[in-house]
Amino acid sequence: MARFKLSALVAVAAAATLALAGCSGGGGGDTGGDAGGSDSTPIKAVVFGGLGAEGILHNNATTSVTAAKASVAAVNEAGGVDGRQIDLTVVDDTGDPTVAVTKLREILNGKDRPDVVLNSGPSTVSEAITPILSQEQVLSFNIGPTATTGDPKQSPYNFDLSPSVGDYLGSIMAELESQKYENVAILHGSSSYGELFGKMAGDMAKEKGFTVTGNEGYDVAALDMTPQLEALKRENPDVLVLDAYGAPLGYVLQGIEKLGWEVPIVGNNSVSATGLIAMTPPEGVLGTDQVKNLTMQVFKSTKFDPKNERVNTAVEQMVAAGDIKSSLILAYNYDSMFLYKAAVESAGSFEAEAVAKALVDPKVQKEADTAMLQLYGFTADSHTPHASPDEYLFISPGKLENGQFQ
Repeated sequence: MARFKLSALVAVAAAATLALAGCSGGGGGDTGGDAGGSDSTPIKAVVFGGLGAEGILHNNATTSVTAAKASVAAVNEAGGVDGRQIDLTVVDDTGDPTVAVTKLREILNGKDRPDVVLNSGPSTVSEAITPILSQEQVLSFNIGPTATTGDPKQSPYNFDLSPSVGDYLGSIMAELESQKYENVAILHGSSSYGELFGKMAGDMAKEKGFTVTGNEGYDVAALDMTPQLEALKRENPDVLVLDAYGAPLGYVLQGIEKLGWEVPIVGNNSVSATGLIAMTPPEGVLGTDQVKNLTMQVFKSTKFDPKNERVNTAVEQMVAAGDIKSSLILAYNYDSMFLYKAAVESAGSFEAEAVAKALVDPKVQKEADTAMLQLYGFTADSHTPHASPDEYLFISPGKLENGQFQ
């Protein structure tokens, strides 16, 4: 594994400290206008995250904010964006959309308007603040996509960093084909994401020639999913495609074990993003019979590979910048400033409209040299990543170390 020397890590940490010096409200001032000039005013960036929340939401937000800090530090250390350093402000929105809107309004009404805003989710926060950012013509990157945040007609200055449900399902269908499954059962939650996943999974499986033996939804507030599991088991599928996140995943796995159902399980990204999957009892289920038939969807960047120097460098930089409390599937913000730098320098401008136009250029996306996803695939018609199946792996549960499954 390629490792930074200690001096490099110290340099990154120092850069992070300098970049965050204005976090209590220092400003970048008016940073609009053309790139390539003599202006040395810092670029004003803001990252929202629910650091004051509890449990999974806190852990996810912490990882997302750490990724943003590391991204800023790395770009600053490399000379900044067109020679200008980035000044990052961290805003704790507690994961509450009302709090996020209030704090965003305060920032926008202040003397130092941001040039770019990063959002750590959840989708309820994204849904609340993205329309405001679009109205104010502020460029933004978002890891909690909604039905509108990736639509340039409604959110022209926002770019979702998390792939769409269709992208995730594309890789799942490729995995089912590679395993030569024919009869597929689907179990999904009642959240908006889960309902969309269930519908699209059923439609896509049929289009791919699979027989869908059952497609059941469960209430994410329920403590027992046995009735849905019994209905799916009766049809004797070859495989169960599972959407579950947080506590519901534990109840689903308990139900499968209770029924003695020895079915292969293919879990989506929500499964792999749930902490209990990487922890041994009593906190988790790692190493138990409940997960012996489970494989789960992850990005290549979320599985440790000693040969992947780009990702390993990103992990080193994140460790130097802060805490990694969840898997790297929450670390999309690491790629944000690399995308921003490539787009600004290609456009020759810091104006949001010019930067947004540059971000849909495949050449710019390639030059960004991102780590969490190799290529985002933004287009003029869709500001959502178009990640190909080869961006993903399907692995058995394992321990997490610095956000990566070992």
